[in-house]
Amino acid sequence: TTRLAYLVGEIGIDPANTLTLTFTNKAAVQMRERALKLMPSRVSYPPLLCTFHKFGLLFLKFHIEKLGRSNAFVIIDSDDKKRLLRSITKLLKIDLNISFIASEISKYKNSILSPQQVVAAAELPDYKKIANIYVEYQKNIEENNLVDFDDLLMLTYQILASDATLRKETSNRYKYIMVDEYQDTNELQFQLLQLLSCEHNNLCVVGDDDQSIYGWRGANIRNILEFADNFKDSKIACKTVKLETNYRSTEPILKAANTLIEHNSTRLGKKLTSHKGKGQEVKLLHSLDESMEAKSIASNIQKLLASGSNPDDIAVLYRINALSRSLEEGFIKARLGFKLIGGIRFYERAEIKDLISYLRVLSNPHDDFSLIRIINKPKRGIGKASIEKLKKAAFDAQTSLYGYIEKYTLSDVVSKKVSTSLGKFVEDIKILQESLEKELGNFITLFEEHIRLKDHYAGMVDGMDRILNIDEFYGYFRDAVVKNPDLTLDEFLNDISLQSDQDQVEEDSITIMSIHASKGLEFEHLFVIGLEEEFFPLLGEGSNMEEERRLGYVAITRAKSDLTLCYVDSRFYKGRRKMIDKSRFLGEAGLISDTSLKITKQADFTKGDLVKHKIFGIGRVQAANKSGKEYKLLINFGGNKKEILSSFVQSI
Repeated sequence: TTRLAYLVGEIGIDPANTLTLTFTNKAAVQMRERALKLMPSRVSYPPLLCTFHKFGLLFLKFHIEKLGRSNAFVIIDSDDKKRLLRSITKLLKIDLNISFIASEISKYKNSILSPQQVVAAAELPDYKKIANIYVEYQKNIEENNLVDFDDLLMLTYQILASDATLRKETSNRYKYIMVDEYQDTNELQFQLLQLLSCEHNNLCVVGDDDQSIYGWRGANIRNILEFADNFKDSKIACKTVKLETNYRSTEPILKAANTLIEHNSTRLGKKLTSHKGKGQEVKLLHSLDESMEAKSIASNIQKLLASGSNPDDIAVLYRINALSRSLEEGFIKARLGFKLIGGIRFYERAEIKDLISYLRVLSNPHDDFSLIRIINKPKRGIGKASIEKLKKAAFDAQTSLYGYIEKYTLSDVVSKKVSTSLGKFVEDIKILQESLEKELGNFITLFEEHIRLKDHYAGMVDGMDRILNIDEFYGYFRDAVVKNPDLTLDEFLNDISLQSDQDQVEEDSITIMSIHASKGLEFEHLFVIGLEEEFFPLLGEGSNMEEERRLGYVAITRAKSDLTLCYVDSRFYKGRRKMIDKSRFLGEAGLISDTSLKITKQADFTKGDLVKHKIFGIGRVQAANKSGKEYKLLINFGGNKKEILSSFVQSI
């Protein structure tokens, strides 16, 4: 904002020759206000400061006709997009999760892949289906002159890439281009910036490579790491300005952050120094399990509040959403007001509501409200029309929905396929009810065997997160049975109702949120929970240790003066209580000198890494050999093995 005000107000650059881009509307509004306040009042034409997508919209309004389309296009939101995809999958008789399809099509567009390219490259059966859906989807939106969110940038790119005269004219118009949060740009945004600056390479970007934490949604850290190479100019040398004075945190907090992030090899490198100076040391909180952890944090917060701290200055962060359950319960018991940011309370999440509805039906099969929620989860081919017919038939017979399904001939009301499916459903319910009468100990294993709710959520975009929540609930149920062998299902449901019916307090309350949601925020007193192997860092397929470490860096640097990192000896893992090791990040941050801790310095690419290629999709590295500054990788793309240089793939 200061640079923009300087260019316009001090140097006298025409505001129409500037373009400043950021990621969110909120940031754009704030930045515009700040920049205008810094400029002299005589500036008659406000500079263009907006999000990437707003720029795309403005550009298309002037130039979409070059694609043979009218500028009276309509932008569709994510709900419209899903509705359209649903009708296409119905037409093509394809049974795949709509959110997953929408996410894949979005990825294709942000990787600048046309439907035809995707069809040619798709090899796995499900991806071939998605490729065909993409073809129909794009055809449909073009015929109806619709534009989705990703088209705002993809179509802008296509017009500029194919029209040299317009590209030159546009680049010469925007001679001063600035980008905020550059570390979060994806492939399409990077390519678009190259076209916009092609005539002058006069580009100024601000970003922190150590805070690039959105690789999972397409952000490419290489954009900032390789900026100097990507925008070479014979006349102007790239100048890098390191902003290393930190005005937020005290020395001990920054020391932990600096020491941790130094273990990453793919970074530009900087060392934060504190403007505030000395402060209290980073604290470690060691607990036996998650209940004790929540109790200890609640107790510490009560002391802070008693000494006059403002609740709004206190926050608790976690890496995995499922960890919020124990915190929520601990805070409710301690009567601490809290707000959950960027997420839904544990018992209000769809997958947990589904589980509770199943338990309610097992406890009382005549609970029509709960039955309707889960009758087609997982999918049993029972649509809304069939449910309405069954409801009417049950009403006429003066019985509950379950009572009707159990006792009456269903083929008179619904199709044979639906009738068979409902028969199996009733059978499963009865088996599970018998299990509950005997003992609760083995109930969860049997429940998952018969209902397979995890399979229903596995195919979704956020499937892994949902499965972790289900496992957390299963583990909580098992734990409740261990603690109280005489526990009944009704008692368990009553306890949950008391916890989930609490009013959400928004004013003067402690903040609970994921680390991803905390980016850009700061708190006087901060607790970070779950500093254990497999929880933080998250390990397993798809995890990237360098990005996990950047998440750790972001978490630590949210704290202003008081930071507590928490770890436990045991936690629920995949639905069962498990002894776990403390996080390697505690050792890497120099907070614990324990020889048993794993401390890793990761190479750019190693065997077993998951990578993404623009054409071949996602593959697994089978061999990685250093080749100059790069790696020569042998990658298995679903059975199709290829040797590719590392600069052509993105680590995921």
